[in-house]
Amino acid sequence: MIPRLDARKIDARDAQTMAQLRQGVEEAGFLIVENSALTKADVLEVIEVYRAFFKQPEAAKRGVDMARTGANRGWGAPGSEQVDPEANPDYKQVFDCGFELAADDPLRALNLSVYGDNLWPDVPEAFRATVQGYYGRALEVSMGVLRGIAAAIGQPEDYFDAAFSRPMALLRANYYPPRPEWATEKDFGIGTHTDYGCVTLLGTDGVGGLEAQQRDGTWIPVEAEPGVFIINFGEMLEMWTDGKVRATPHRVKGTSEERISVPMFFNPNHDTNVAPIGSGREILAGDHLEKRFNETYLHLKETA
Repeated sequence: MIPRLDARKIDARDAQTMAQLRQGVEEAGFLIVENSALTKADVLEVIEVYRAFFKQPEAAKRGVDMARTGANRGWGAPGSEQVDPEANPDYKQVFDCGFELAADDPLRALNLSVYGDNLWPDVPEAFRATVQGYYGRALEVSMGVLRGIAAAIGQPEDYFDAAFSRPMALLRANYYPPRPEWATEKDFGIGTHTDYGCVTLLGTDGVGGLEAQQRDGTWIPVEAEPGVFIINFGEMLEMWTDGKVRATPHRVKGTSEERISVPMFFNPNHDTNVAPIGSGREILAGDHLEKRFNETYLHLKETA
């Protein structure tokens, strides 16, 4: 069972809420969180500006195609990702933007793809301002959830804070068209996978389609209305907490309705050691993400 929690009660460290939060991170690997600082209106506004972008002709979107950037910045065409090597490339479209370094930040000299400059379309006119506004608020909500997780697993609530001064935080919009008539059992909006990073804060338009895999291998739907967030956890946080937090496989097979979802992949600074707490090992967050991104896109580079 996936707990449904009140964000304000997480912030207040309400005892019953914290017990449910711990159950969610340890067992289900998913949470449903309502009453956050991101409202239904905020979510619907950003979804509609993404929808207007995705509805443009392909030629209009090619100007911000991430295929030419070497980073997760801009538009990703259908078939440009394959998260499950046993399935066909995902038929969704995406748009990515992320944390940008200051112009004088010395990290720019390293040319790290996880801090690439964003690409912004000229149309819709309000696109950049709307998305950047949402991005900033989603960072704050994600940090609040992560502080609650730290407290729930027995760490100081600010345990993770210092690792997020330059977060590799990626905001994505997924556009899932109605499931194509040609789709086979190997075709998905997004195939079975676990997220690569830390915490995922997912806003949706309310259309179903997301499924989570239970420990017995069966699949259950995971749904929330606009303004209520689906939260799940990635491989990095599972590793970092030595398995106290579970990264749960999930997928979107697709339905007869189009669907837009907006995940914020909230990940720490590139040089954060995400090896299990107290292990004495070193695993850098940036190295882990780069490895997983290469695995997702490598087959497409080889066949391009």
